[in-house]
Amino acid sequence: MKNNNKEEQTPKQEFLFDGINYKILLIGIGVIALGFILMSGGGSNDPNVFNEDVFNFRRIRLAPTTVLIGFGITIYSIFKKSK
Repeated sequence: MKNNNKEEQTPKQEFLFDGINYKILLIGIGVIALGFILMSGGGSNDPNVFNEDVFNFRRIRLAPTTVLIGFGITIYSIFKKSK
């Protein structure tokens, strides 16, 4: 015979991080995606013609720096302590 007065305790499912951690993580992923978008393009349609746009500031300096900053943001979101 079961005791109906006793409430069964079901384990509450909790997330690994807080909501702010997930928001920061999504921002970091967005910054990484922006960096890869900045890297795209600059090719030549004709293989016999060299296009100097491959070596411009956006693809050599700005885009990799943006990707690294995005990785830094995502790492920060993982190590940020919950309150």
